[in-house]
Amino acid sequence: MSVWLRSLLFQLAQLFVTPVFALIAILILPLPPILRYRIVTQWSRIYVWLGAVLCGVRFKVEGAENLPDTPCVIFSKHQSAWETVAYSQIFPPQVWVAKRELAWVPFFGWGLATLSPILINRSDKRKANKQLIEQGRDRIRKGFWIVIFPEGSRILPGRKGSFKTGGARLARDLGVPILPVALNSGEFWPKNSFRRYPGVITVVIGQPISPVGQTVQSLTEAGESWIDQQMQRIGNAGPCYPRHESPRATTIISPATLD
Repeated sequence: MSVWLRSLLFQLAQLFVTPVFALIAILILPLPPILRYRIVTQWSRIYVWLGAVLCGVRFKVEGAENLPDTPCVIFSKHQSAWETVAYSQIFPPQVWVAKRELAWVPFFGWGLATLSPILINRSDKRKANKQLIEQGRDRIRKGFWIVIFPEGSRILPGRKGSFKTGGARLARDLGVPILPVALNSGEFWPKNSFRRYPGVITVVIGQPISPVGQTVQSLTEAGESWIDQQMQRIGNAGPCYPRHESPRATTIISPATLD
C-alpha cells in the first residue's frame, strides 16, 4: 500500500475519532485535572496506534531509566506534531507551554484546554514570563511535568534552532531539573506534510540536569549540548532527512519564542 494511501486512511480515521474526544473533553471539565488528563490522552493512544498500524510509524525509547521520580521540565527537541501527542505514552502526566491561541482551535483546542496547559501571550514577553512561572509552579504542585521546546517551534531535520532560556529559567525558579530529550520524528512524520513514512522514530532521554549552582545560560547550554550530540548520533535515519546535507550540518534560525 502506498504512503499516500496509508496517510489518507490515517487522516480519515482521525476525522472520526477526534470530534468524539473533543466532546468528551468538554463533558469532563468538572473532573480533577489528573483524571481529565488520563481520560483525554486515550485519544493519544489511539492516534499513536493508528500511526503504527496504518502508516507503519513506530517508536523506540532510549534512556527510560533516566526518568526521575518527581516532576521536572522536559527540555525537548521538536521536529514534528508526532511528539506533541506521543509524549503522553512516554512520560508521566504532563502539561505543555503553548501560545494561548491554540486553545481556540476547534476540537484540538478543546481537548488541549482540558489538559491544564500553560497558555501564554507571546505578544507581551514580560507578561508571558510571569505567566510561565506562576502557572508552572501551580502545575508542578499538582504533580504534572512540564514540556517545553527550547527552540520554540518545529525544526526541520538536519537543522537547528536558537535555544532560548525560558525553559531553564522556569526550572531554576521552580527548583526542578531539566530533562533533555532528543528525537528524529521529523524524518518519518514531517512538518506540514500529509504523508507519514514507515519507520522507527528514536526518542532519547538524557539524565536530569540539576539547576543547583547553574545560571540560566549555563543550564540552557548544558541541555543544548547534550541534545546536539544525540541529534548527530540519531539523525539521518529516515526518508525525510535532507540527503544533500551532512548529518552534522546545522542551520541556525531564530524562531519567535521566549528569551
